[in-house]
Amino acid sequence: MSKAEYDAFLAGCPSRQLLDRITDKWVTLVLAALRSDGSHRFGADCAGDPRPRRYSELFRTLPGVSQKMLTQTLRALERDGMVTRTVEPTVPVTVTYELTDLGFSLHETIRGLKAWAEAHMGDVLASRAAYDSRVS
Repeated sequence: MSKAEYDAFLAGCPSRQLLDRITDKWVTLVLAALRSDGSHRFGADCAGDPRPRRYSELFRTLPGVSQKMLTQTLRALERDGMVTRTVEPTVPVTVTYELTDLGFSLHETIRGLKAWAEAHMGDVLASRAAYDSRVS
């Protein structure tokens, strides 16, 4: 398919697979973490300068992710051209991940989505409670 022919509303369009990938919770958080300064202070917006991050740094930045899921997510992002993986022959081996230009181009959207979720979570929780009280 040519670029002009991609239409995610069509069942067979490969852009659906890409949408599935980039809307995954861990993909979103990994891409955001690769621009983060690593702090978790209130109001942190992942606007730091892009820099390589070690696997262990990413793992600590993302509480709740398993090593298996982080590894799978990073491999998928590498395959899709969003991150590069660099192995340094140290003892022990040092592995770092960094946004590519393609990954960086997606970062603003991801950052906005993360900020929206954080800003509107109270509204969503209130809506859920109101709905649950009507339906129950």
